Amino acid sequence: QVLLVESGGGLVQAGDSLRLSCEASGRTFINVHVAWFRQAPGKEREFVATVSWSGSIISYADSVRGRFTISRDNAKNTVYLQIDSLKPGDTAVYYCAGSSRQRAGAADEDYNYWGQGTQVTVSS
Repeated sequence: QVLLVESGGGLVQAGDSLRLSCEASGRTFINVHVAWFRQAPGKEREFVATVSWSGSIISYADSVRGRFTISRDNAKNTVYLQIDSLKPGDTAVYYCAGSSRQRAGAADEDYNYWGQGTQVTVSS
């Protein structure tokens, strides 16, 4: 079992930057692929970015590519999501998800561990 705890959300203004953190505890984290998803009010949860267990494979949703950067520090059992040039449309609850499967992509079903989420609110 992997316990994931997100932090770093908050109320910011458009154009600001934030760094979200996802800290893992429990079983070994090094073999777990990790992704970020987000869910805006009244919308379905959507994929944001994913990083493989080694950090060598990274992919982003088209909607965030260029402004979002995912990274991981296995020594700290932590995955980060750097968000630059925040827009009101980025307002959402951001979830960290982990997968112990051999491969993990952009689908919710690929991930078997989920955090509780951290709220990001961007004012215009």
